[in-house]
Amino acid sequence: MSVYHAGSRAVQDLVGVRDRADHVGRSLGQDIKPVAAAFLELQPLLVVGAADPRTGRVWASPIAGTPGFVRATGPRQVSVAGGPPPTDPLAAALTAPGTPVGTIALDPRTRRRMRLNGRLRPTAKGFAVEADQVFSNCPKHIQRREAYERVPGRRPGTPSSGARLDAGQARFVAAADTFFLATVHARGADVSHRGGDPGFVRVVSPHELSWPDYPGNAMFLTLGNLRADPRAGLLFLDWATGTTLQLTGEAHTEFTADGERTVRFVVAEAVQTPAALPLRWSAPEYSPANPSVNVSGCDGS
Repeated sequence: MSVYHAGSRAVQDLVGVRDRADHVGRSLGQDIKPVAAAFLELQPLLVVGAADPRTGRVWASPIAGTPGFVRATGPRQVSVAGGPPPTDPLAAALTAPGTPVGTIALDPRTRRRMRLNGRLRPTAKGFAVEADQVFSNCPKHIQRREAYERVPGRRPGTPSSGARLDAGQARFVAAADTFFLATVHARGADVSHRGGDPGFVRVVSPHELSWPDYPGNAMFLTLGNLRADPRAGLLFLDWATGTTLQLTGEAHTEFTADGERTVRFVVAEAVQTPAALPLRWSAPEYSPANPSVNVSGCDGS
């Protein structure tokens, strides 16, 4: 079976990179190599993406823990000790056997990231994921953050939700240099990272965001998923305060004749949780791969 489904193939053909995608796709496997297992055990944060089985909406959720809370417990399995709080939009999905999930561990200290997608199995301490795809990405557009600390006494606040972005949330998004994007397809789920200088995500209105799709590895896993199924979930983090903003809705990609791509996302629901994560990271050093951004077009209305 090909590592690509019809959605990814359609985007690869549209952009003209099918041969390159075939070459890069050889890096996708099911085995967790020792270097990947060692990387996972150093991480204090994992982002998980899935569809809520109750509503069908796609979300991306963060899970934080002491390094070692994510571990390879088999050649094709990772185990996670803990999970999101009961108020998280994915709380039900992450206790349902067989849920297709995507995961990403991103280390700002080293600008490394690893993705593992598969099927979930609840465990006594949290959950495990049997891997269908395991792969790493290049460091492009990852902002370096040299260090983090756990903030004693920080406790999550009460989540607030709505069907649109309020003014403060619009400012949060417009100032972001990083977000995580969960998508799904008929065979599974995936979470990817998007990064750029602040302003690279544009708030078009309280109901719509857009961002440029920068050149990458030519696999087009995320855009391929969106072509097959427009449901998507976005996660924005405040890397200092631990506040999270989770968005769910639908996204589509616009292609121009000169090869540029823009993704447009329509918000269906927004959930903001103050101090959701106990981690405080140092100030970012922006990736040298980030294109310059004209922030004058960002609208916080």
